[in-house]
Amino acid sequence: MIPEKNRGRMDKILKQKEVRLIDADGEQLGVMDPKKALSIAEEKGFSLVEVASNAEPPVVKIMDYGKYKYEQSKREKVKRRNQKPEKTKQIKLTPSTAEHDFDFKKQHARDFLESGAKTLLTVRFRGRQITHPELGKQLLRRMADDLSDIATVASPAQLKGYTMSMLLEPASQKS
Repeated sequence: MIPEKNRGRMDKILKQKEVRLIDADGEQLGVMDPKKALSIAEEKGFSLVEVASNAEPPVVKIMDYGKYKYEQSKREKVKRRNQKPEKTKQIKLTPSTAEHDFDFKKQHARDFLESGAKTLLTVRFRGRQITHPELGKQLLRRMADDLSDIATVASPAQLKGYTMSMLLEPASQKS
């Protein structure tokens, strides 16, 4: 029996002049009329599923549609489970960040990079500090140079509004 969700596909298949039929075992049964292919599938107790619609003639396969969808969803779950979300940590600075604070934040950035996380360095300008964006760029360049042994610059310093940012990634993730 054809599932309700697949009926739209079946109507499209039945409008074709001919289809290439593949058996449930993977054997090609040849090119034939779609109604005949549907009757063969129903005779075997399976559904007729369109596999390649762009082929000439379209390819249809006799299969248990429910089982096929179930296995497909299991494969997708395994794929999602094996994916690791990309971690991005952020370090915030200002153009007037003191030396000790800079060293402290540099150590945090080093820890983030060693753990495999990308690190976004941001310099926030307040008030009239925006008139000297070179100070922020200098600060970011200094941080990148200090961390160059374990990190590479993924995206250079960019000024957006009152914020300048630079993205560092662990050297092992270099593309």
